[in-house]
Amino acid sequence: MKKVLSRAAGLLLCMSLLCGLIYTLAVTGIGQLFFPHQAGGSIIEIDGKTYGSELLGQQFSDDGHLWGRVMYVDVSTFTDENGQPVLYAWASNLSPASDEYEQLIAQRVEKLRAADPQADPDNIPVDLVTCSGSGLDPEISPKAAAYQVPRIAAARGVSESEVQAVIDRYTTGRFLGVFGEERVNVLKVNLALDGILTES
Repeated sequence: MKKVLSRAAGLLLCMSLLCGLIYTLAVTGIGQLFFPHQAGGSIIEIDGKTYGSELLGQQFSDDGHLWGRVMYVDVSTFTDENGQPVLYAWASNLSPASDEYEQLIAQRVEKLRAADPQADPDNIPVDLVTCSGSGLDPEISPKAAAYQVPRIAAARGVSESEVQAVIDRYTTGRFLGVFGEERVNVLKVNLALDGILTES
């Protein structure tokens, strides 16, 4: 029994070092060496100012900016050690078959119809009225972005083609041309529209 316990303890120690320390350091080192931007959180920093991560959605609600997916965010429940509100997000737990969910979608549809009267009111992209699993999706479909072009152009006093050109610049295609879907990074588009981000 003593021999078995000794071997088990040795194996536990060995695997803890291998998986908990060596593997972690190796993966972190490789990430920092070959993918420093991604390993650092894909932070968008311009002239010393941080604007956010290209991997996390931000709330935009004015007419001159591209709107992202619906976000479930709370800043009223938790605070940090200094009493400052802590933001967290989550997915909706409403059933898609519930009356409450149906009413919620209807309200979002009406909001979009009011904000984008020039767009097709019967062809609203689904990702503009639904939330992602994380509640912080940073990207929308090209169709959802194109739907908002008339509103953004009118609010900024520019042509629709100029707005669409910015959207096209920050549209990512399918991975290896096959996997996933095309998507538009909302934060990058809005920073480019504001003249802050000038390169993709």
